[in-house]
Amino acid sequence: MSIDPNLQWHTFSDDELHDQCATSVEKGLDLLEVQRRQAEFGQNRLTISKGPNLLILFLHQFHQPLVYILLASAFITSFLQEWVDSGVIYGVVLVNAIIGFIQEAKAVKAIEALTHVLVSTATVVRDGVQQQVPADDLVPGDIVRLRPGDKVPADLRLISSRELQINESALTGESLPAQKLCAPLPVDTLLPDRTNMAYSSTLVINGTATGVVTATGDRTEIGRINQLIASADILATPLTRKLSRFSFILLNIILTLAAITFVIGIIRGESWLDMFMAAVALAVGAIPEGLPAAVTITLAIGVSRMAKRNVIIRKLPAVETLGSTTVICTDKTGTLTRNQMTVQEIYAGGLHFHLSGSGYGPEGTFSHDDSNILPAQHQALRECLSAGLLCNDTLLKQDAGGWLVEGDPTEAALVAAAHKGGLSREELAITLPRLDTIPFDSGHQFMATLHRHGSRQMVILKGSPESLLPLCTSALSDSGGPIPSDSDEYHRQAVQMAEKGLRVLAFARLERPYSPDALKYDDIVEGLTFIGLQGMIDPPRPEAVAAVRVCQSAGIQVRMITGDHAVTAAAVARQVGLQGKIDGSGRLATLTGRDLQAFSDAELAASIQHTVLFARVDSRFKVFLRDWKL
Repeated sequence: MSIDPNLQWHTFSDDELHDQCATSVEKGLDLLEVQRRQAEFGQNRLTISKGPNLLILFLHQFHQPLVYILLASAFITSFLQEWVDSGVIYGVVLVNAIIGFIQEAKAVKAIEALTHVLVSTATVVRDGVQQQVPADDLVPGDIVRLRPGDKVPADLRLISSRELQINESALTGESLPAQKLCAPLPVDTLLPDRTNMAYSSTLVINGTATGVVTATGDRTEIGRINQLIASADILATPLTRKLSRFSFILLNIILTLAAITFVIGIIRGESWLDMFMAAVALAVGAIPEGLPAAVTITLAIGVSRMAKRNVIIRKLPAVETLGSTTVICTDKTGTLTRNQMTVQEIYAGGLHFHLSGSGYGPEGTFSHDDSNILPAQHQALRECLSAGLLCNDTLLKQDAGGWLVEGDPTEAALVAAAHKGGLSREELAITLPRLDTIPFDSGHQFMATLHRHGSRQMVILKGSPESLLPLCTSALSDSGGPIPSDSDEYHRQAVQMAEKGLRVLAFARLERPYSPDALKYDDIVEGLTFIGLQGMIDPPRPEAVAAVRVCQSAGIQVRMITGDHAVTAAAVARQVGLQGKIDGSGRLATLTGRDLQAFSDAELAASIQHTVLFARVDSRFKVFLRDWKL
């Protein structure tokens, strides 16, 4: 039974999925069926296009119109036994080829090093037995189990999940982990919103799941991106076009002058052999032998300078195109931003606080009304930071390469914010040791941890404002004392943060007498004390902000194309200073993937021409927008 990898898998029910894939959740595939499907679909690996071998790469250096003219003139001078002239020309051509070859060979080796990946394994069910197999051996219809820390080995249609969160930033551009469910979705659901699918090369952050392999190798979404990149047209650069045009014009002028010289000499009665030699000498002398070498050396210097800035340029003429750029299309996550969630605003004790710094490092300051403050001076702020650190399962570790996250990027941002406030998890664990935990649940939309607090117990909760605010009957004042809860005001503050593109989390606590019983949902349905709100975002890189400013001042239009949500994309665009068309609400005009699908060709052309922000688009739209003739 053949499986069509192009089916709309996200629309299938469980029964339709099992029938289409001819598999069983309990037993999986048997060995014979696995072998048959491996023969049909091949191994689960991406096809990496091989670069040219060294000989072809060297010969390619002679594939230039001006070099053809030089080689022709060298051949003619050799035929005329002008050995010095022919030797000089051959030497110039050879030096030019060697310089270009060395630079491109270095680039090819660097690119090959970047494409090297480690072999991974996958947990599958085959013949009713759960086992570990190389990810390369997976076939469509395999039953795969996922757990935290796993790299998704192939495209999967999820059939069961428990609090599954997957980091899909490499595929969709969304900084926050995607919450996954299993219910069928409408046909027109865009790829970033397909919550019942897990895609190859993404990373499981939290939870567990079981899925059916729907596509492997080049048929996966990441494989399609690989094919789109490999199939990109090799465009002539402005320099190569100008050199080709110059070579053609120069050749015509030289041949015309040589012919005129030959004809005039014959008319004057000169020997045709003498005039032929004179015409050839004129043609050879008019050819600028040093031009190719001068151009190649100049470009090589530019490539070397770019290499010092960690930019790999494979083709020498490509470095010249940087000076001819008029539009830059850029991704958001990891390019304009750091791909590291950072708390930027906190509301606690009725006051609004701002945090400086970006990423997971502890460097940063707190401010209120544009004045720097210490968290110790505001008890509610300190309690909010402590809650974010205690109701948290993520670890931050530092190595030579920077800060490493073991867990959820959202929780990592809370840890970093607490560190900026001078708090330590180890010290808090001594005074408030954890006794029990209720993990985050998509139904309740919060996480809770139970701590010993002297002779009593304290429950700390972290979750969405919508889930926690209705349960709060009191709140903390700036000094830490109890005050009546004002849920409407807290909700208004949360909405204002969200409108800035921040992801907002609410924090609350509940004190209770000491009890040996475990923590239960029924214990925390009312009587909570509101602590505060923390708003976070993946902030722009400072160097990206400066680069955007320089490009726009030079007349280069910068366009952001991302798979993230429109509100988040607009917030980052505002922070990096993107300039473009403004919509009716006074914000930067944004087009989403759904908008692009609904446009006619004429509407699409008109809209793209004047829009610099594209959100919630997948890789196919990114390539389309990149190649659009602007």
